[in-house]
Amino acid sequence: MERKINIAIIGIGYWGPNLIRNFSLLGDCRVKYACDLNAARLEALARQYPGIITTTHLQDLLADSELDAVAIATPVFSHFNLARQALDAGKHVLMEKPMAATVRECEELRLLAARRNLLLMVDHTFLYTGAVRKIRSLVRAGEIGEPYYFDSERINLGLIQPDINVLWDLAPHDISIMNYIFEGLRPVSVFAIGTMHVSHKVYEMAHLTVRFDGGVVGHIHASWLSPIKIRKVLIGGSKKMILYDDIDPSEKVKVYDRGVVVNFAQETPMTPVYRSGDAYIPQLDSEEALLREARHFIHCIRGEEQPLVDASAGLAVVRILEAADSSMNSGRVIELS
Repeated sequence: MERKINIAIIGIGYWGPNLIRNFSLLGDCRVKYACDLNAARLEALARQYPGIITTTHLQDLLADSELDAVAIATPVFSHFNLARQALDAGKHVLMEKPMAATVRECEELRLLAARRNLLLMVDHTFLYTGAVRKIRSLVRAGEIGEPYYFDSERINLGLIQPDINVLWDLAPHDISIMNYIFEGLRPVSVFAIGTMHVSHKVYEMAHLTVRFDGGVVGHIHASWLSPIKIRKVLIGGSKKMILYDDIDPSEKVKVYDRGVVVNFAQETPMTPVYRSGDAYIPQLDSEEALLREARHFIHCIRGEEQPLVDASAGLAVVRILEAADSSMNSGRVIELS
Protein backbone atom coordinates (compact mmCIF):
# COMPACT_ATOMS: atom_id res chain seq x y z
CA MET A 1 0.00 0.00 0.00
CA GLU A 2 1.31 3.46 -0.92
CA ARG A 3 2.06 5.82 1.93
CA LYS A 4 -0.37 8.64 2.61
CA ILE A 5 0.20 12.03 1.03
CA ASN A 6 1.00 14.57 3.74
CA ILE A 7 -0.57 17.99 3.23
CA ALA A 8 -0.59 21.30 5.12
CA ILE A 9 -3.36 23.89 5.04
CA ILE A 10 -2.14 27.50 5.15
CA GLY A 11 -4.86 29.91 6.27
CA ILE A 12 -7.56 28.81 8.72
CA GLY A 13 -10.07 31.58 8.14
CA TYR A 14 -13.21 31.05 6.06
CA TRP A 15 -12.12 28.44 3.49
CA GLY A 16 -9.28 26.68 5.28
CA PRO A 17 -11.51 24.63 7.63
CA ASN A 18 -13.46 23.36 4.60
CA LEU A 19 -10.21 22.16 3.05
CA ILE A 20 -9.19 20.43 6.28
CA ARG A 21 -12.56 18.70 6.58
CA ASN A 22 -12.50 17.33 3.04
CA PHE A 23 -8.85 16.29 2.90
CA SER A 24 -9.34 14.54 6.26
CA LEU A 25 -12.04 12.36 4.68
CA LEU A 26 -9.59 10.87 2.19
CA GLY A 27 -8.04 7.57 3.12
CA ASP A 28 -4.81 8.15 1.18
CA CYS A 29 -4.17 11.63 2.59
CA ARG A 30 -3.13 13.02 5.98
CA VAL A 31 -3.58 16.65 7.00
CA LYS A 32 -0.35 17.01 8.94
CA TYR A 33 -0.21 20.79 9.53
CA ALA A 34 -2.50 23.77 9.89
CA CYS A 35 -0.75 27.13 9.67
CA ASP A 36 -2.21 30.55 10.49
CA LEU A 37 -1.02 33.81 12.02
CA ASN A 38 -4.04 33.81 14.36
CA ALA A 39 -3.16 31.62 17.35
CA ALA A 40 -6.75 31.64 18.66
CA ARG A 41 -7.98 30.05 15.43
CA LEU A 42 -5.35 27.35 15.73
CA GLU A 43 -6.31 26.61 19.33
CA ALA A 44 -9.95 26.10 18.34
CA LEU A 45 -8.90 23.92 15.42
CA ALA A 46 -6.64 21.77 17.62
CA ARG A 47 -9.59 20.90 19.84
CA GLN A 48 -11.53 19.68 16.81
CA TYR A 49 -8.59 17.94 15.09
CA PRO A 50 -6.12 16.92 17.82
CA GLY A 51 -4.00 14.95 15.36
CA ILE A 52 -3.08 18.02 13.28
CA ILE A 53 0.10 19.96 14.11
CA THR A 54 -0.71 23.67 14.42
CA THR A 55 1.82 26.43 13.90
CA THR A 56 2.07 30.15 13.22
CA HIS A 57 5.41 29.73 11.44
CA LEU A 58 5.43 28.84 7.77
CA GLN A 59 8.99 27.52 7.90
CA ASP A 60 7.94 24.79 10.37
CA LEU A 61 6.08 22.98 7.64
CA LEU A 62 8.24 23.94 4.67
CA ALA A 63 11.27 22.43 6.43
CA ASP A 64 9.49 19.09 6.89
CA SER A 65 10.89 16.71 4.28
CA GLU A 66 7.90 14.37 4.75
CA LEU A 67 5.39 17.07 3.76
CA ASP A 68 4.29 16.60 0.15
CA ALA A 69 1.89 19.48 -0.52
CA VAL A 70 0.30 22.65 0.77
CA ALA A 71 -3.13 24.18 0.18
CA ILE A 72 -3.16 27.98 0.39
CA ALA A 73 -6.36 29.64 1.62
CA THR A 74 -5.19 33.17 2.44
CA PRO A 75 -5.94 36.66 1.02
CA VAL A 76 -4.95 37.08 -2.62
CA PHE A 77 -2.13 39.55 -1.90
CA SER A 78 -0.25 36.77 -0.06
CA HIS A 79 -0.71 34.01 -2.66
CA PHE A 80 2.39 34.70 -4.73
CA ASN A 81 4.87 34.82 -1.86
CA LEU A 82 3.44 31.76 -0.09
CA ALA A 83 3.24 29.67 -3.26
CA ARG A 84 6.75 30.65 -4.34
CA GLN A 85 8.19 29.61 -0.97
CA ALA A 86 6.29 26.32 -1.05
CA LEU A 87 7.46 25.51 -4.59
CA ASP A 88 11.03 26.44 -3.69
CA ALA A 89 10.75 23.99 -0.77
CA GLY A 90 9.69 21.22 -3.15
CA LYS A 91 5.99 21.10 -2.20
CA HIS A 92 3.05 20.64 -4.55
CA VAL A 93 0.58 23.54 -4.29
CA LEU A 94 -3.19 23.98 -4.39
CA MET A 95 -4.06 27.71 -4.38
CA GLU A 96 -7.28 29.47 -3.46
CA LYS A 97 -8.82 31.59 -6.22
CA PRO A 98 -7.78 33.87 -7.77
CA MET A 99 -4.33 32.40 -8.39
CA ALA A 100 -2.39 35.61 -7.71
CA ALA A 101 -2.74 39.39 -7.81
CA THR A 102 -1.20 39.94 -11.27
CA VAL A 103 -0.58 38.14 -14.54
CA ARG A 104 3.17 38.51 -13.98
CA GLU A 105 2.95 36.70 -10.64
CA CYS A 106 0.91 33.88 -12.19
CA GLU A 107 3.39 33.46 -15.01
CA GLU A 108 6.32 33.35 -12.59
CA LEU A 109 4.64 30.69 -10.44
CA ARG A 110 3.74 28.63 -13.50
CA LEU A 111 7.34 28.66 -14.71
CA LEU A 112 8.68 27.85 -11.24
CA ALA A 113 6.35 24.86 -10.85
CA ALA A 114 7.31 23.55 -14.30
CA ARG A 115 11.00 24.01 -13.58
CA ARG A 116 10.72 22.13 -10.28
CA ASN A 117 8.43 19.47 -11.83
CA LEU A 118 5.78 20.19 -9.19
CA LEU A 119 2.00 20.29 -9.36
CA LEU A 120 0.39 23.75 -9.19
CA MET A 121 -3.41 23.76 -9.17
CA VAL A 122 -5.98 26.48 -8.52
CA ASP A 123 -9.06 25.94 -6.36
CA HIS A 124 -11.88 26.83 -8.77
CA THR A 125 -14.29 24.61 -6.86
CA PHE A 126 -17.36 25.16 -9.07
CA LEU A 127 -15.70 23.23 -11.90
CA TYR A 128 -16.01 20.10 -9.75
CA THR A 129 -19.76 20.46 -9.14
CA GLY A 130 -22.16 18.06 -10.76
CA ALA A 131 -24.01 21.03 -12.27
CA VAL A 132 -21.08 22.61 -14.10
CA ARG A 133 -19.72 19.25 -15.23
CA LYS A 134 -23.14 18.39 -16.69
CA ILE A 135 -23.44 21.77 -18.44
CA ARG A 136 -20.00 21.36 -20.01
CA SER A 137 -20.87 17.89 -21.28
CA LEU A 138 -24.13 19.17 -22.79
CA VAL A 139 -22.42 22.08 -24.56
CA ARG A 140 -19.57 19.92 -25.86
CA ALA A 141 -22.07 17.31 -27.10
CA GLY A 142 -23.80 20.00 -29.19
CA GLU A 143 -27.01 19.96 -27.13
CA ILE A 144 -27.44 23.75 -27.36
CA GLY A 145 -26.17 23.98 -30.92
CA GLU A 146 -23.80 26.83 -31.76
CA PRO A 147 -22.96 28.72 -28.49
CA TYR A 148 -24.18 32.31 -28.41
CA TYR A 149 -23.65 33.72 -24.93
CA PHE A 150 -22.84 33.22 -21.25
CA ASP A 151 -24.79 35.54 -18.94
CA SER A 152 -24.27 35.34 -15.17
CA GLU A 153 -25.39 37.20 -12.08
CA ARG A 154 -23.58 36.74 -8.75
CA ILE A 155 -24.88 39.30 -6.28
CA ASN A 156 -25.52 39.55 -2.55
CA LEU A 157 -25.20 41.89 0.41
CA GLY A 158 -21.63 40.86 0.95
CA LEU A 159 -18.56 41.75 2.93
CA ILE A 160 -16.76 44.62 1.21
CA GLN A 161 -13.10 43.65 0.92
CA PRO A 162 -10.48 46.31 1.67
CA ASP A 163 -7.83 45.00 -0.74
CA ILE A 164 -9.72 43.69 -3.79
CA ASN A 165 -12.78 44.84 -5.75
CA VAL A 166 -15.99 42.88 -6.28
CA LEU A 167 -14.81 41.32 -9.56
CA TRP A 168 -11.71 39.83 -7.94
CA ASP A 169 -13.86 38.53 -5.09
CA LEU A 170 -16.87 37.05 -6.92
CA ALA A 171 -16.18 36.92 -10.66
CA PRO A 172 -13.40 34.27 -10.60
CA HIS A 173 -16.16 31.70 -10.08
CA ASP A 174 -18.04 32.74 -13.21
CA ILE A 175 -14.96 33.39 -15.35
CA SER A 176 -13.61 29.94 -14.55
CA ILE A 177 -17.00 28.34 -15.34
CA MET A 178 -17.24 30.30 -18.59
CA ASN A 179 -13.70 29.37 -19.68
CA TYR A 180 -14.33 25.72 -18.78
CA ILE A 181 -17.61 25.46 -20.67
CA PHE A 182 -16.26 27.33 -23.69
CA GLU A 183 -12.86 25.61 -23.66
CA GLY A 184 -11.25 26.02 -27.05
CA LEU A 185 -12.68 29.51 -27.62
CA ARG A 186 -10.15 32.32 -27.20
CA PRO A 187 -11.14 35.51 -25.31
CA VAL A 188 -10.20 38.47 -27.48
CA SER A 189 -11.39 41.56 -25.56
CA VAL A 190 -12.62 42.74 -22.18
CA PHE A 191 -14.80 45.69 -21.22
CA ALA A 192 -15.92 46.45 -17.67
CA ILE A 193 -17.61 49.22 -15.72
CA GLY A 194 -17.67 49.50 -11.94
CA THR A 195 -19.11 51.81 -9.30
CA MET A 196 -18.16 52.79 -5.75
CA HIS A 197 -21.01 53.80 -3.47
CA VAL A 198 -19.92 52.89 0.06
CA SER A 199 -16.17 52.45 0.40
CA HIS A 200 -15.08 55.05 -2.20
CA LYS A 201 -11.97 52.86 -2.45
CA VAL A 202 -12.89 49.68 -4.34
CA TYR A 203 -15.55 48.86 -6.93
CA GLU A 204 -18.54 47.33 -5.10
CA MET A 205 -20.66 46.71 -8.23
CA ALA A 206 -19.38 45.76 -11.66
CA HIS A 207 -20.43 44.55 -15.09
CA LEU A 208 -17.88 42.60 -17.13
CA THR A 209 -18.13 41.71 -20.82
CA VAL A 210 -15.75 39.25 -22.45
CA ARG A 211 -15.81 38.66 -26.21
CA PHE A 212 -14.52 35.39 -27.62
CA ASP A 213 -13.43 34.54 -31.12
CA GLY A 214 -16.30 33.21 -33.16
CA GLY A 215 -18.71 35.83 -31.80
CA VAL A 216 -19.52 34.25 -28.41
CA VAL A 217 -19.97 36.84 -25.67
CA GLY A 218 -19.79 36.47 -21.90
CA HIS A 219 -21.39 38.89 -19.46
CA ILE A 220 -20.91 38.82 -15.68
CA HIS A 221 -22.70 41.02 -13.13
CA ALA A 222 -21.15 41.03 -9.66
CA SER A 223 -22.27 43.05 -6.65
CA TRP A 224 -21.80 43.30 -2.89
CA LEU A 225 -24.77 45.69 -2.62
CA SER A 226 -27.80 43.55 -3.41
CA PRO A 227 -30.55 42.97 -0.81
CA ILE A 228 -30.96 39.41 -2.12
CA LYS A 229 -28.57 36.63 -3.03
CA ILE A 230 -28.62 35.49 -6.67
CA ARG A 231 -26.35 32.90 -8.27
CA LYS A 232 -27.62 32.34 -11.81
CA VAL A 233 -26.05 31.58 -15.17
CA LEU A 234 -27.76 31.50 -18.58
CA ILE A 235 -26.04 29.82 -21.52
CA GLY A 236 -27.68 30.32 -24.89
CA GLY A 237 -27.19 28.59 -28.22
CA SER A 238 -28.76 28.20 -31.63
CA LYS A 239 -30.79 25.15 -30.53
CA LYS A 240 -31.37 25.31 -26.79
CA MET A 241 -30.68 27.33 -23.65
CA ILE A 242 -29.49 26.29 -20.19
CA LEU A 243 -30.34 27.86 -16.84
CA TYR A 244 -28.01 27.16 -13.91
CA ASP A 245 -29.35 28.33 -10.54
CA ASP A 246 -26.84 27.37 -7.85
CA ILE A 247 -29.20 28.35 -5.03
CA ASP A 248 -32.01 26.05 -6.16
CA PRO A 249 -31.79 23.01 -3.86
CA SER A 250 -33.26 20.45 -6.26
CA GLU A 251 -33.36 21.81 -9.83
CA LYS A 252 -30.03 23.54 -10.33
CA VAL A 253 -29.86 22.92 -14.08
CA LYS A 254 -32.71 23.22 -16.58
CA VAL A 255 -32.44 22.82 -20.35
CA TYR A 256 -34.96 24.78 -22.46
CA ASP A 257 -35.80 23.96 -26.06
CA ARG A 258 -36.55 27.58 -26.85
CA GLY A 259 -35.22 30.10 -29.33
CA VAL A 260 -35.95 32.55 -32.09
CA VAL A 261 -35.46 32.32 -35.87
CA VAL A 262 -35.39 35.29 -38.25
CA ASN A 263 -35.62 34.96 -42.03
CA PHE A 264 -34.01 38.00 -43.67
CA ALA A 265 -34.54 36.52 -47.16
CA GLN A 266 -38.30 37.12 -47.06
CA GLU A 267 -39.57 40.14 -48.97
CA THR A 268 -42.13 40.86 -46.27
CA PRO A 269 -41.11 42.80 -43.15
CA MET A 270 -38.89 40.80 -40.81
CA THR A 271 -40.96 38.60 -38.50
CA PRO A 272 -39.17 36.46 -35.89
CA VAL A 273 -40.44 32.96 -35.30
CA TYR A 274 -40.28 31.94 -31.66
CA ARG A 275 -39.71 28.28 -30.81
CA SER A 276 -41.03 27.10 -27.45
CA GLY A 277 -40.48 23.41 -26.86
CA ASP A 278 -40.05 21.23 -23.81
CA ALA A 279 -37.79 21.85 -20.83
CA TYR A 280 -36.07 19.11 -18.86
CA ILE A 281 -33.99 18.76 -15.70
CA PRO A 282 -30.91 16.55 -16.14
CA GLN A 283 -29.75 14.31 -13.32
CA LEU A 284 -26.66 15.61 -11.51
CA ASP A 285 -23.90 14.02 -9.49
CA SER A 286 -24.45 15.10 -5.87
CA GLU A 287 -20.96 14.50 -4.44
CA GLU A 288 -19.54 17.55 -2.65
CA ALA A 289 -17.39 19.47 -5.13
CA LEU A 290 -14.58 20.20 -2.69
CA LEU A 291 -14.26 16.52 -1.76
CA ARG A 292 -13.98 15.61 -5.45
CA GLU A 293 -11.39 18.34 -5.92
CA ALA A 294 -9.35 17.23 -2.88
CA ARG A 295 -9.32 13.64 -4.15
CA HIS A 296 -8.36 14.83 -7.63
CA PHE A 297 -5.45 16.87 -6.22
CA ILE A 298 -4.09 13.82 -4.40
CA HIS A 299 -4.49 11.64 -7.50
CA CYS A 300 -2.64 14.26 -9.57
CA ILE A 301 0.23 14.28 -7.07
CA ARG A 302 0.44 10.49 -7.48
CA GLY A 303 0.45 10.89 -11.26
CA GLU A 304 -2.85 9.06 -11.66
CA GLU A 305 -4.78 12.00 -13.20
CA GLN A 306 -4.11 15.21 -15.12
CA PRO A 307 -5.00 18.53 -13.42
CA LEU A 308 -8.42 19.93 -14.28
CA VAL A 309 -7.42 23.47 -13.21
CA ASP A 310 -3.69 23.86 -13.74
CA ALA A 311 -1.57 27.00 -13.56
CA SER A 312 -2.48 27.98 -17.14
CA ALA A 313 -6.20 27.87 -16.30
CA GLY A 314 -5.62 29.98 -13.19
CA LEU A 315 -3.58 32.45 -15.24
CA ALA A 316 -6.38 32.73 -17.84
CA VAL A 317 -8.81 33.91 -15.14
CA VAL A 318 -6.37 36.48 -13.73
CA ARG A 319 -5.63 37.77 -17.24
CA ILE A 320 -9.33 38.66 -17.65
CA LEU A 321 -9.51 40.19 -14.15
CA GLU A 322 -6.44 42.32 -14.76
CA ALA A 323 -7.85 43.51 -18.09
CA ALA A 324 -11.15 44.31 -16.36
CA ASP A 325 -9.32 46.56 -13.90
CA SER A 326 -7.63 48.38 -16.78
CA SER A 327 -10.97 48.78 -18.52
CA MET A 328 -12.79 50.11 -15.44
CA ASN A 329 -10.01 52.60 -14.73
CA SER A 330 -9.65 53.80 -18.33
CA GLY A 331 -13.16 53.39 -19.73
CA ARG A 332 -11.74 51.56 -22.74
CA VAL A 333 -12.09 48.11 -24.29
CA ILE A 334 -8.96 46.10 -23.54
CA GLU A 335 -7.73 43.81 -26.31
CA LEU A 336 -6.22 40.52 -25.16
CA SER A 337 -3.08 39.37 -26.93
